[in-house]
Amino acid sequence: MSNSPTKESIPKLSPPTMTAIENPPSPRTHRALRRLQSAHSLGGSSQPSLITQQHKQALQRTHSPANSSSAHHSRGRSNSDATNMTPINLGAAGKRPISNKRPIAADALSLDRLIRDGPPDDDLVGALESTRLKILGQALLFVASANAYWSSLRIYVWLILLNAPVLETESYLALIHRGASPAYSKIRNDTFRTLATDPLFRRRVSEASLIRLLNAVAWKLYDAKEERAGNLAKAGQVTHTANPQGSPELQSSVPVMRSRARALTLTTEGSDAGGSEPGTYVQGMNVLAAPFLYAARSEAEAFVAFHRFITTECPGYVRGAMDGVHKGLALVDKVLAIVDPKLSLYLIGKGMSAEIYAFPSALTLCACTPPLPQVLRLWDFLFAYGAHLNILCIVAQLVILRNSILSSPSPTKILRSFPPLQAETIIEVTLTIVKKIPDDVFSEIVSHAK
Repeated sequence: MSNSPTKESIPKLSPPTMTAIENPPSPRTHRALRRLQSAHSLGGSSQPSLITQQHKQALQRTHSPANSSSAHHSRGRSNSDATNMTPINLGAAGKRPISNKRPIAADALSLDRLIRDGPPDDDLVGALESTRLKILGQALLFVASANAYWSSLRIYVWLILLNAPVLETESYLALIHRGASPAYSKIRNDTFRTLATDPLFRRRVSEASLIRLLNAVAWKLYDAKEERAGNLAKAGQVTHTANPQGSPELQSSVPVMRSRARALTLTTEGSDAGGSEPGTYVQGMNVLAAPFLYAARSEAEAFVAFHRFITTECPGYVRGAMDGVHKGLALVDKVLAIVDPKLSLYLIGKGMSAEIYAFPSALTLCACTPPLPQVLRLWDFLFAYGAHLNILCIVAQLVILRNSILSSPSPTKILRSFPPLQAETIIEVTLTIVKKIPDDVFSEIVSHAK
């Protein structure tokens, strides 16, 4: 993300045990609560980031002799039996200590109040930092609360983290009233497949709503393309290489890839992923738009968030031949070789590059893998700390499956479809491996979707 934290400021977790990886617990268990608390007790590298130093100081103060008999521990132990732990109140582990620097007032506010009232003392930078930490530690706010499947707060958090502009509803309606865009037929060929087996999505979002959103975005992108063409004063560039059989990005000699793409609603039959109007609609945008519509309170909110996301955070995913997606898949292979050389060599030896099994996950930020509530939780993390971290989230899923993959003579059967998302476990593994990535590779990850 353009305004996402640097690598050094991303929190770090201790390596998870293989038991936890092979059998990820439910977010409602005490073990999940312990992980949420531990996320704010993170150790640093040889040169800890400011966030890490602040948390260490907070823990040392919390576990001082006056407050705890375990003051000799350098890292505070989370209390999984605490009965007063709530999703809204992070406790001492989520607050900064009184130090030489002025404490950030946003830490004293719950996330919903911080979003509602805005940054205290007009401290926007401090409020964003505090918001990110609250999101990292408040999975229960969005996943395991009474309103487990929808949160009225989420869309506003996303709009803030994406730095989305204010959009009047009339502006969105004006795009709708223009009628069918040049990409309308392609949109109609894809929308009915979107999360077709997810009852939560179907209950809240209609196909008509998804068609209107994608058609409005297509008009917006079309206008931008026309403006660029006018500025160049010449005919535009060729930005896609589709054929009658569909987008080549999902055409593979491996049958399993084609079957997985079809199952995940990313088929291109009758959808030219760009065709004669490159840069207005590519297949897969329907799946990317789905979580925005589900989380939003109105189509206009979903429109401005989705348009902002695809034009500033991952424009390389939805233009041309989806070069950003292909760069991301190459980085999946590169990162896996760094994090788990044995697993990487095994997959490559079986002819399984990321292009074969990870294209839908890279293109849709894992939105192609159910269940939807876990997708939303994972997106909370990605929008807070950088959508580019989706590359590491894909690698994390491979690491979680490593024992099953290594023991299988045919990993294609396992990777035909990734198992249901366990967002907390994926985030935990991602935060564990992020510090292992060399700076130059991490820079490639940050910029690959631009």
